[in-house]
Amino acid sequence: MTMEELPKVLEVDEKSPESKDLLPSQTASSLCISSRSESVWTTTPRSNWEIYRKPIVIMSVGSAILLFGVVITCLAYLLRMNKKTISVLKMTGPAFLSLGLMTVVCGLVWVPIIKKKQKQRQKSNFFQSLKFFLLNR
Repeated sequence: MTMEELPKVLEVDEKSPESKDLLPSQTASSLCISSRSESVWTTTPRSNWEIYRKPIVIMSVGSAILLFGVVITCLAYLLRMNKKTISVLKMTGPAFLSLGLMTVVCGLVWVPIIKKKQKQRQKSNFFQSLKFFLLNR
């Protein structure tokens, strides 16, 4: 049965109650197309920037927030202002510090995860090509 014949078969059985279970099923190729993640079947090489772009952006934004928190905290302790302004600066400074540190750490943790995924993908591609070679002799 070819791919062209499959929709005809489904149209004929469309009136039966079992066809409702058959219609939403997807083949591997349609799952590959509809998925957001990179599939195993794509062979286009990606540059390091494409691979590590998101963690780099997260770490950069986190560093900026962390630096902003350091500046606000230093201003709260070094400048002479009214008590209300100082109390606001003393509350917001450490909040930005912790938020920035948290985003930097998230970006730093993301990098080894991506490296591990890349190694697994390389192994998977190798085993798929080996399986293809052995089965199609």
